[in-house]
Amino acid sequence: MEGEEKVGVVLRALLVAIVSLLGRSEARADAVTEWNVKAGEIVAEAKINAPVANRVMAIMHAAVYEATNAITRRYGTGLKLEAARGASADAAVAAASRATLLKLLPSQQASIDAAYQASLGKVPDGSPRADGVAVGEKAAAAVLATRGDDGAATAETYRPHTTPGVYVPTVVPAVPQWPRRKPWLLATPDQVRPGPPPKLDSEVWVRDFVEVRELGGKRSARRTAEQTEIARFWEATLPAIYHGLVRSIAADPGREVTQNARLFAAVTQAGDDALIAVFDAKYHYAFWRPITAIRNGDLDGNDATERDPSWTPFIDTPMHPEYPCAHCIVASAVGTVLRAEIGTGPTPTLTTTSPTAGGASRSWTSIDDFVREVSEARICDGVHYRNSTEVGVAMGKRIGELAVAKVLRARD
Repeated sequence: MEGEEKVGVVLRALLVAIVSLLGRSEARADAVTEWNVKAGEIVAEAKINAPVANRVMAIMHAAVYEATNAITRRYGTGLKLEAARGASADAAVAAASRATLLKLLPSQQASIDAAYQASLGKVPDGSPRADGVAVGEKAAAAVLATRGDDGAATAETYRPHTTPGVYVPTVVPAVPQWPRRKPWLLATPDQVRPGPPPKLDSEVWVRDFVEVRELGGKRSARRTAEQTEIARFWEATLPAIYHGLVRSIAADPGREVTQNARLFAAVTQAGDDALIAVFDAKYHYAFWRPITAIRNGDLDGNDATERDPSWTPFIDTPMHPEYPCAHCIVASAVGTVLRAEIGTGPTPTLTTTSPTAGGASRSWTSIDDFVREVSEARICDGVHYRNSTEVGVAMGKRIGELAVAKVLRARD
């Protein structure tokens, strides 16, 4: 009898393993990256700004992760979705993506539905597909429920700074309500808020003022051809410019669907929180942009900063305060997550493309080089000071570390 019981235990264990493999056999890692690309295109079509786009991508990829993990059970559970072994992971990825995108970008329904039908058409009809669709929709509903009151829909109440009767530019700056949003990883939006920008009588201020005036002007004679190239490249701000680097890692042979879903969830949550944190600091300090400072160089009380009355930056100045650098905090947060995902292995070639550079591609074999390039680009763009880029990088590193601890490592 004892021998029969041992055989039964072995057979049951074997059965569990077979079911697990069946649940994973059709789970292509490419399904996650394919929907990342599709969603990036849909976000671009919607013509939304970078903060809103990052929120959309974070919610979608959180749902995709929960859906795939409910099927493969590769990691510990997050939203406690019912196990769905044997369901199609590809169908779940498609359904989770469609449901979240339709909720967040209803104006793009035609594009979303077309992408969904094309994706679902690759999955054979039957119970696995139907079950996959069901779990994807459940995951989307669960994630959307947790983010429905995150503050993104709060009415903006920005008050222009002026004195009665005096004209000021009438465009409302970007997302002044973002500092009131509920983060994914941070305890509060101001958790990593830095100290104030440099004082206007400091050496750092003079250094930064002179550097951006000379390198970042539209007609700069000091900016090199290489610097001009990277400045144009990093004028792009939508999530897709960073997600190309993520796909460089996700495309490695042998990666599994839930592994890629988790990586994109960590990257997008880090990126979304980075923008919450940076806009908290931006609107707290309300520091002036280079175009304002340089055209008013005679008013800062510093004889070393000369006024240039007609100076203009290489690119259009973003419509929000300068300090700290938003591109820099996102680049650093993403780089920190990618560094943890790679671990001790060699860094693959990281490649992405930029719509503001005519679809040109750039590649890096070092994450540090990529992060430094983003900082350099924003100075050469004429929209940020060096100190602001350094502060943004430090903030992004802290947020990326939270994403590693709370998403990449939390369920291992």
